[in-house]
Amino acid sequence: MAIFPQTKTQTKTGAPASAAPVHRLPSLRHLGPNWYATVMGTAIVATAGAALPVDVPGLRTACVVVWAVSSVLLAVVLAARAGHWVLHRDQARADLLDPAVAPFHGCLSMALLAVGAGTLVVGRDVIGHPAAVAVDAVLFTAGTVAGLAAAVAIPYLMVVRHRLAPGTASPVWLLPLVAPMVSAAVGPLLVPELAPGQGREALLLACYAMFGLSLLATLVVVPLVFGRLVHHGPLPLALTPTLFLVLGPLGQSTTAANQLADVAPGAVPAPYASAFGAFAVLYGVPVMGFALLWLALSAAMVVRAVRRGMGFTMTWWGFTFPVGTCVTGAAGLARHTGLDAFTWLAAALYALLVTAWAFAGVRTLGGLFSGALPAGPRPLRPVTVRTT
Repeated sequence: MAIFPQTKTQTKTGAPASAAPVHRLPSLRHLGPNWYATVMGTAIVATAGAALPVDVPGLRTACVVVWAVSSVLLAVVLAARAGHWVLHRDQARADLLDPAVAPFHGCLSMALLAVGAGTLVVGRDVIGHPAAVAVDAVLFTAGTVAGLAAAVAIPYLMVVRHRLAPGTASPVWLLPLVAPMVSAAVGPLLVPELAPGQGREALLLACYAMFGLSLLATLVVVPLVFGRLVHHGPLPLALTPTLFLVLGPLGQSTTAANQLADVAPGAVPAPYASAFGAFAVLYGVPVMGFALLWLALSAAMVVRAVRRGMGFTMTWWGFTFPVGTCVTGAAGLARHTGLDAFTWLAAALYALLVTAWAFAGVRTLGGLFSGALPAGPRPLRPVTVRTT
């Protein structure tokens, strides 16, 4: 029995010839997990804008609108990805076995978490605080479970099924590993919503555990990425924007440290609460310094790639969410140190974020209308998959 409907054609001599399988909704076939980056990049514009330590007229209203757009995007991409799995299961399974695509499955978690956080931060202006808490609780739970699963499953596949050549480390490898850090950064929003006691403390410390999980995993991967750059040269032009992904764990961990410090006094005893506050600054300042170094290096590499003809691809969404985490990280440091320098840094990074988001959004819409998108990430070279 044929898996897909078949049609018959004839050759010039009149003999029947086999036709290629006809797929239902072929536009979904190459809609990969990387499309969740559009949700992440949009949601972070709203939450980062709300976190800015400066008063900009109309910004709050704009953030609410952007949050609404991200919520609609999440629903659309979730439905499209469900259709991808139902109608193109062979391609969905192939994506898991493709080293170039598999890490993007970590984006599902971050999309859920980003929209959930945006709902509680700015969406409450529209749907009310109780409903916002309920939505965030559902999305936080689902996103955290998905993130922890991806943090285990994707490295497992990399070890036992993917065959990766030496020197092919990619910033994309960070995607499933940074997802628990996003949980650590947005989880504190729900801590004050719990009654004082075991539940509140457990959520706080669980977020701190995910902070450590993701941080230590990042410290394993980032040296591999830098080693690949040093020993094998720049990334291919289309993948150059992925260098910005390294900013994700840096900015998000700084954000998490500050967010955890904000809610620690009501969740843990005084000595530990004070330690959380001190750690937020002692950790966040040097990490933000390294983030700025990496931002400068990545920007220089992007300029080089543009001069060599780099065109738009979906990897350009890598300019959005990672930069947004640096905005929230700088805003947290401004809150805890009182330094105007961090306030202006957050504002400057937010301007960069909005510019990158607008450009990526316009080019993506153009690709959708022209039919050039969707197209999933493609490997740079033939890869083999271990079968034993």
